[in-house]
Amino acid sequence: MAPLLIDTADDPRLADYLGLKGRAERADLFIAESEAVVARLVTSTFVVRSFLLTPHRYERLKSLVDPVAAPVYLAPAEVMRAVAGFDVHRGVLASVERRPGPALEEVLSSARRLLVLEGSNDHENIGAVARSAWALGFDAMVLDPTCAGPFARRAVRVSMGALLHLPVVRCTSWPDPLDLILAAGFDTWALTPLAEARNLFTVPVADRVALIAGAEGPGLSSVALARVRHQVRIPMHHDVDSLNLGHALAIAMAVVSTPK
Repeated sequence: MAPLLIDTADDPRLADYLGLKGRAERADLFIAESEAVVARLVTSTFVVRSFLLTPHRYERLKSLVDPVAAPVYLAPAEVMRAVAGFDVHRGVLASVERRPGPALEEVLSSARRLLVLEGSNDHENIGAVARSAWALGFDAMVLDPTCAGPFARRAVRVSMGALLHLPVVRCTSWPDPLDLILAAGFDTWALTPLAEARNLFTVPVADRVALIAGAEGPGLSSVALARVRHQVRIPMHHDVDSLNLGHALAIAMAVVSTPK
């Protein structure tokens, strides 16, 4: 399909991209942003609704986007800025159809490494830990009902497109899924800075491991901590009490990652 030139911000074909800055998540679609994310998008099983690119970016990406059965809209940077409501300095956007995520039981039937988050309400943290999870061989990410949406534009961008390949389970109840994970044969490790927790580097790594972490600041709830097999901590020096969520989970995931 030949690219379609757009020269005005009020073109109705760009409705998917209207007012992206501060826009509430839509139930029918999400937005992918940047060259790296679009490169991951076109190799995923997600359905692309359309691409919106500057002409310059299209020349760099044409071999990726042209084979996709979706319209490619080309617009000057100033038109993209007027439509989106911010400076889309990367000049690359795509609108993608949302779809239901897998059920927890479906993931538990085959996974060996799970990342489980409780109360993580920061989109950039969700994206960062998803990127690490995908890179370190984790099979899925499980979110409690209060976690931020994993397909917000910032989350997908920070994940560098990993969220387009890593299965994401959104739980509708909590903390009962922790019992299901344990019953499925996973050794459950809860990350916590508590002094009585076991040293992360000394716990034997089982064949199936689920890492469980809470939001920065409050950490895991007492209810969640009571339902796991191990409470583990990263040893700290110089009176540092903890690391941010992304760094802590990257370390923990590296410790238990499956061999390549």
